[in-house]
Amino acid sequence: MHPPSDSSRREFLAATAAAALGAVTARAADPAAQSSAGKVWRIGVISASIHGKPQKTNGHTWHFAQGFHPEVKMAAVEKTLTKGPIDLFNSHFRNPKEDFARLPFSDTRISAIYDADPASAALFAEAFPGVQVARSLDELVANSDAIWLGDASGTGDDHFDLIAPGLAKGLPTFCDKPIGETVAGTRKILEFARKNNAPLMSSSLYRHQWGTEEALRMKRSGEFGPLQYVIASQAGGWSLPGWFVYGQHPVWMAMTLCGSGVKAVNMYAREAACHALITYEDRMPAEVWYGRPDVRATYCSTSAHFEKKTHEWTPAIDGNYWLGHHYQIFRMAQAFLGMAKMRIEPVPHQEILEVTAIIHAAAKSLQEKGRLVELAEVMG
Repeated sequence: MHPPSDSSRREFLAATAAAALGAVTARAADPAAQSSAGKVWRIGVISASIHGKPQKTNGHTWHFAQGFHPEVKMAAVEKTLTKGPIDLFNSHFRNPKEDFARLPFSDTRISAIYDADPASAALFAEAFPGVQVARSLDELVANSDAIWLGDASGTGDDHFDLIAPGLAKGLPTFCDKPIGETVAGTRKILEFARKNNAPLMSSSLYRHQWGTEEALRMKRSGEFGPLQYVIASQAGGWSLPGWFVYGQHPVWMAMTLCGSGVKAVNMYAREAACHALITYEDRMPAEVWYGRPDVRATYCSTSAHFEKKTHEWTPAIDGNYWLGHHYQIFRMAQAFLGMAKMRIEPVPHQEILEVTAIIHAAAKSLQEKGRLVELAEVMG
């Protein structure tokens, strides 16, 4: 099965999440493992809206958080989804032969789901036995040890209001990208988390690809010399509104590999593609392409150029896109769970803030005919 291209991929992933997660799990949580580990972590799930419009089958909750719950019910989702998505989850996401020896996690369960649209929350709860529909955010927080906010296609405009009750209680929290709709919005979330000593994680799924991890291993080892530059590319037809949501992915990839400390950005767009150059004062730049037609088959592509080696990759593992997609979902969930347990944030706040700033600086550059815009101009 080949991944769908462009916007159809996002629709497909949302559908697959709602469907196959309904599949009866082939592997229930091991009671002995739970007993030996002691604590079972209760994960409260929140589904964000898109400027007030609910995401009925939000793929970033159904899809990305599913490994936190021991079982799912096929019958609950078969009513609305097709055989293809169900087969995909049986083949990958809930396949005991492809569980990375960890999934579903033995010491977690989803305790409750909150959605501003209770009907959407009820669909989720029906598919995950034992999950309760929280009538309010306070109710969700009271019954959770950690919070997962998923947002497939939103802008982040509602994220602070949705996660603030949990952060106020110091709960470890995952907040999907874009974490805040604006630089001020992102800073507000970060500062509120720090004020309440609440561990916070936000990132793109791209940060957790197998190839990204390998590039970071190469960088740490120094075996191939210093990292000279990065080219991070995203498929899909470019648009300015889309840049604020999906441009986050290649920008996050560049940030993950090159780090914070960005000096300036400029961006140029033509037809269905845009190109942004991210520059530093003390290191080589990174390029971001959004709308590359030649990477549609794998949705994105990245190359890290070291002095002695070029490492290029896509989300696929050995040519299998869905195996790679499953892996990056697992690794992001695993990083979040590690943060919840150890209360050590895996992503520096400065990187999170600079990603938002890069997105807005690039848009400003585009509007000003490609002028090199310093991050300081949008950081306030």
